[in-house]
Amino acid sequence: MVFRSCWKSRHKNGCGPSPWWIRPGLAALFWFCVTHIACGIGAVGETKNVVQKDAEFDVTYNDTVTSENQTIYAFNHTISRNKTEGVRVTVDVLSRGLESPILFVVRQKQAVLSFQVPLILRGLYQRKYPYNHVGRTLCQPPTRALSETQYFFVDVSTLSSQGTNYQLRVSRVESFTLQTDKKFSFTASPSQPQYFKYVFPDGLDTVIVKVNSDVTFPCSVMSVQDIQCPVYDLDNNVAFTGMYQTMTKKGAITVQRKDFPSNSFYVVIVVKTEDEACGGPLRFYPLRPDELIDAGNRSKAIDVMVSPAINSEVYVMGMLFCLGIFLSFYLLTLLVACVENKRMKKREVFQIPADMSPAETGKIPAAQYEYGSFADNGSTLSSEAITDSATSTDNNYGYMERSLESVGRSRQESLSSVEEDDYDTLEDIDSDKNIVRTKKFLCVSDLARKDKRVLSKKYQIYFWNIATIAVFYALPVIQLVITYQTVVNVTGNQDICFYNFLCAHPLGALSAFNNILSNLGYVMLGLLFLLIVLKRDIVHNRALVRNDLNALECGIPKHFGLFYAMGTALMMEGLLSACYHVCPNYTNFQFDTSFMYMIAGLCMLKLYQKRHPDINASAYTAYACLAAVIFFSVLGVVFGKGNTVFWIIFSVIHILATLLLSTQLYYMGRWRLDSGTLRRMIYIIYTDCIRQCSGPMYIDRMVLLVMGNIVNWSLAAYGLIERPNDFASYLLAIAICNLLLYFAFYIIMKLRSGERIQCLALVCILFTAVVWGFALYFFFQGLSTWQKTPAESREHNRDCILLSFFDDHDIWHFLSSIAMFGSFLVLLTMDDDLDTVQRDKIFVF
Repeated sequence: MVFRSCWKSRHKNGCGPSPWWIRPGLAALFWFCVTHIACGIGAVGETKNVVQKDAEFDVTYNDTVTSENQTIYAFNHTISRNKTEGVRVTVDVLSRGLESPILFVVRQKQAVLSFQVPLILRGLYQRKYPYNHVGRTLCQPPTRALSETQYFFVDVSTLSSQGTNYQLRVSRVESFTLQTDKKFSFTASPSQPQYFKYVFPDGLDTVIVKVNSDVTFPCSVMSVQDIQCPVYDLDNNVAFTGMYQTMTKKGAITVQRKDFPSNSFYVVIVVKTEDEACGGPLRFYPLRPDELIDAGNRSKAIDVMVSPAINSEVYVMGMLFCLGIFLSFYLLTLLVACVENKRMKKREVFQIPADMSPAETGKIPAAQYEYGSFADNGSTLSSEAITDSATSTDNNYGYMERSLESVGRSRQESLSSVEEDDYDTLEDIDSDKNIVRTKKFLCVSDLARKDKRVLSKKYQIYFWNIATIAVFYALPVIQLVITYQTVVNVTGNQDICFYNFLCAHPLGALSAFNNILSNLGYVMLGLLFLLIVLKRDIVHNRALVRNDLNALECGIPKHFGLFYAMGTALMMEGLLSACYHVCPNYTNFQFDTSFMYMIAGLCMLKLYQKRHPDINASAYTAYACLAAVIFFSVLGVVFGKGNTVFWIIFSVIHILATLLLSTQLYYMGRWRLDSGTLRRMIYIIYTDCIRQCSGPMYIDRMVLLVMGNIVNWSLAAYGLIERPNDFASYLLAIAICNLLLYFAFYIIMKLRSGERIQCLALVCILFTAVVWGFALYFFFQGLSTWQKTPAESREHNRDCILLSFFDDHDIWHFLSSIAMFGSFLVLLTMDDDLDTVQRDKIFVF
């Protein structure tokens, strides 16, 4: 039958207006009118045969189409408000070598779907992949009626003059609606995407959509879209709306009811034409222009399951658990402080009778401190376990033999008027420094000759500088991560951030609140450490006011500026780690590591300062060096991946810096880098190694520096050979290895020198070592990694393991914050045994 009409209704012929229940979209109307030239007036030019057939579901129609004829298949089905039934159109083109594709247009009540066969999908560099077998699911708009019969039409046409054979089949999708906690399996391909509907049950506000596959490739995309037409289910448009992420074997998206007004959503699965987005290879290269590439079989078997997410009670439990753990450290610290104060009071009662003179109690009258022989040292005390005195005569250490000529100014003077150059006790002749610092056996008294007020001011700069750095660093970081999170929420692109999607619990605009909350430990324990240091600082200052001999002349000189800086750095590590976990990726990983570098550097400086207070680096030099480390970290992240030139330059700088630092430490700073350095090196090699074989003067220092050079040269060689992708972690490993080496050397030399480690410090060491062991175990679980593609990173995702709220990385945050706090306590207490030992009996190493 030949019709000169737009299309023929199933119930009414002619070109009059269609019934009310048929309202094709504007795109279909435009296509139709262009095809037939006019509606109701008659065709202009060549007459086209339009054949309409009443079609049935689950029947395969074999037919032929040419430019002379067009076939319309009319279907009807009944839909209900309480049950959603999917409809799927499957098309196969049997002819090969077509001069023009076949166009299929599906007209529904409120939607139009059109596609051509062969379906051409494009990849990178405009590669073209043809697919002759196409399957599409029709969008199902919601209905308000309890039951309604809807009609839809499949129009088949082509511009090819040759007859083209095709097969058409329309079938119902019985399992179109997903059920909670029930796995559903299906197969998808680039030309046959799949999507299914999920409706939130009553009482459930958040769910996790989990998609799994047994094979890595082909690469696929999972998307969550609102119930609206059209549904974007092709590789070239799936990113247009909703939330989406690439996947290989695993994918997961947390969906909240508040984001979908209809209380339902579509789960869309699309298989990509190429695997490059998932870290796979590009198989077809080079290309010829307009060449069609056969992609082969890219079908993928997939399982999807929608599971309930945690409720508000679990959120509350997780927050209370996190607070409880770290508040317990505050309670434990308070308990230890009370026990210690009680013990100290008992010692005073039993050791210091009321009728003893000030000399017998080991204290100096205030006037004698002001004008006598005890003011010149000025080295800060150790408020770390200060004892009011010692009753034996051994504790006097011959202080009264010191000359009255070394009178210093009163410690009550304002520190703001004190400059280091004004109170350098070695300023008279530079050679005196060379004599003192180059002795074969050095004691702490040799390197604690400067006025304590000068050094106290010098080391307080560490705290004020890091506080300033923290403010200027943190503010733009916070602004940036807020922008990151906003971009993720607006675009729906889940590939921007590398979460553990199987345990990412949203709260408000945050996508992974649990990863942020677990960083609370760094902040709380950093604050607790500052309070502990403040308490010791106050006790120490009170001892100085009392003119306590142990505070004035015994033990390791106490300077608390570096401790304050360490506590501040720990708090900032927590804040910046939380910022990094707002949207973790390779561009902001520096946020998570910058203050780790600072913590490692400050710990090494503190270890060195303990027995070298006069010659330790200034805050400006130290932070300048740390800034250089962070600068190289940024360069390595941006340019270091696979860049041989960068690794050669960095390795050379690393080795040269190691040699320069070794020379500085070995000679206690008493050397010069100038034009005569090379000549002096050759002379020393000739006299000490060739002319006569003599061992090094400072054996202990040489052992440490040789070991340090072996470790650093090995790390430099490893970096040059392996060129690890994670340069920031590699740089952090260098800092940690050097810190551990120096700490082990310090402990060994301390015991070798006959010193002992008190019970509290020993408990801290053992506790910290155990916690570090467990922390590193959880760190190396690797739940995600930005060194790979987002899809490959998701292969490492795992479910929560603690309270259904925290994952392995959260436990790493808990344990590492505790371990860092314990490490700081070790540095604070490890030399408490020396608080009653005079400084000229404490060896430098």
